[in-house]
Amino acid sequence: MANVNRIQWKRLLGKYGLITIGAAVYAAAVALFLDPNQLAPGGVVGISVILNRLVGLPTGTVMLCVNIPLLIAGVWKLGLKFLLSTIYATLFSSAAVNFLAPYGPLTEDLLLGALFGGILLAAGVALVFKAGATTGGTDILVRLLKLKYRHIETGKLFFCTDLAVVAASMLTFHNLNTGLYALISIIVFAVVFDLVLYGGDTAKMVYVVTGREQAIAQRIMDELEIGVTYVHGEGAYTGQSKRVILCVAKKQLFPNIKEIVKQEDANAFMIVSSASDIYGEGFKDHFAEEF
Repeated sequence: MANVNRIQWKRLLGKYGLITIGAAVYAAAVALFLDPNQLAPGGVVGISVILNRLVGLPTGTVMLCVNIPLLIAGVWKLGLKFLLSTIYATLFSSAAVNFLAPYGPLTEDLLLGALFGGILLAAGVALVFKAGATTGGTDILVRLLKLKYRHIETGKLFFCTDLAVVAASMLTFHNLNTGLYALISIIVFAVVFDLVLYGGDTAKMVYVVTGREQAIAQRIMDELEIGVTYVHGEGAYTGQSKRVILCVAKKQLFPNIKEIVKQEDANAFMIVSSASDIYGEGFKDHFAEEF
């Protein structure tokens, strides 16, 4: 029993440690890059940047106020366990934004602010999501949408919800340029977020039709440690049975497969396509929760 409790405490500490790191990165993006450059990249961050200019309250404080009704909706749909970690992330990130605000901006170049703000914002939110929490705001809305539309990647859902906020920032600041730079920021956010959350497991799916399938398959397994499957087919013209090689590899290993095929059979017929969702050993866990 003591060992079980110790493991549970270690998991809890690990979870909240990851939330703390993610929330700190998130706050740095807001306070040091986005807010001081009047970049409103969607979500509660964008809404808070706009309201900060309208009502004069610190951006971190506005973030907390905007989050309250969304947190209530979150606990109603996702439960009290969800609420506790998200309250912590929301409180910590809001306080950290106010704490870091006097040190910004780190750059007054709008393009650099949009790029690095988007990168840090995405990395911070993704780390908090990995820990099973959110930073509040539209994170909660996106997580609720994800329950219904599980086939849509999370970054794309964020992108859709953010466009309206960017449009509002253009109207508020009467500046088309800041709105367009904010749009760059949310595009960067969508790409980096999915990369951090889902990992770089975009892969290549390869079919190889060859008379030297055994030699090629053996080399792929031995040299690259990639699993290979034989798909049984038949040539329509010749009527001969064939064993077609099927394998999936992370994209950085694809050139090695191509080279092996080229060395073994320069006349081999090879079909290559991209695969973004792969489940099994070496890729995504079948039972891992997707946010």
